Amino acid sequence: MSGTILITGATAGFGAATARRFVAEGWKVIGTGRRAQRLDDLGAKLGDAFHGLVFDITDETAMREALAGLPAAFSGIDVLVNNAGLALGTAPAPEVPFADWKTMVNTNITGLLAITHHLLPTLIERRGMIVNLSSVAAHWPYSGGNVYAGTKAFLRQFSLGLRSDLHGKGVRITSIEPGLCESEFTLVRTGGNQAAYEALYGGAHAIQPEDIANTIHWVASQPPHININSLEIMPVSQSWAGFQVHREK
Repeated sequence: MSGTILITGATAGFGAATARRFVAEGWKVIGTGRRAQRLDDLGAKLGDAFHGLVFDITDETAMREALAGLPAAFSGIDVLVNNAGLALGTAPAPEVPFADWKTMVNTNITGLLAITHHLLPTLIERRGMIVNLSSVAAHWPYSGGNVYAGTKAFLRQFSLGLRSDLHGKGVRITSIEPGLCESEFTLVRTGGNQAAYEALYGGAHAIQPEDIANTIHWVASQPPHININSLEIMPVSQSWAGFQVHREK
C-alpha cells in the first residue's frame, strides 16, 4: 500500500522519523511544522516525495490557507497522522503557570481537532486513516502529568468516539500510546535541563522515534478491513509503580 500521508509536527522526533519511513516505502509525504528551516532540510533529504507546510497547529487560519495551497499531486490525503503536541514541564499542578496549561490544550487538543475536522471530508471520500499520537499517560496517572495526561486521555477517547461516528464510512482510526520515549520532545518536557533529562532517560533504553515510525507504518499497512483501535507501547525497562499513600504524622 502507498498513497499520501500528512504528518503534523514533522520537524523532529516521531514526525520526522515517520516522514523518512513513509518516503522510503514509496509514499508521498506532507510534513507540517513551525520551523521552516527544519522542513526545508528534511525536504532536501527526502526529495520530491516530500512537501513541507509551515504553520503553527494552533493557528487555524494559517492551517487552512496552507492546505488550500497544496499542489495537486499532494491534495489527495489518505492518512492523517496527528503527531504535533507538547508537554511543558514535569512540575506538580500548583507550580505550573496557567499559560502552560492553555498552550498544551490549544496544541494537543484544539489544533488537532481543527485539522482533523478540516480533513474529514477528504478522508471519508478516500476511505482513509487517522493515526492519533496519544500516550500511556492517557491510562496511567503520574505526578506532574496533570494537563498533559488529560489531553492524551481526551485524544484516546476522541479516537474511539470518532470511529463510532464514522461507522460504515471505511475510515480507520488508531490511537498509538507510547510510554517512555527519547526524542527532542523529551528534552523540551524537561525544560532543556540536561541533568533532569538524564535522570529520566539515562540508561533506560527508551522508545526511539524510529520505533514509533515503524509502528505507524505497520498500522497503515494493514488491509482495509482491519482497524487497530489502540496500541499501548512501552520499552521493556518501563512498567508500573505502586500507589502513593500519604500518612499524617
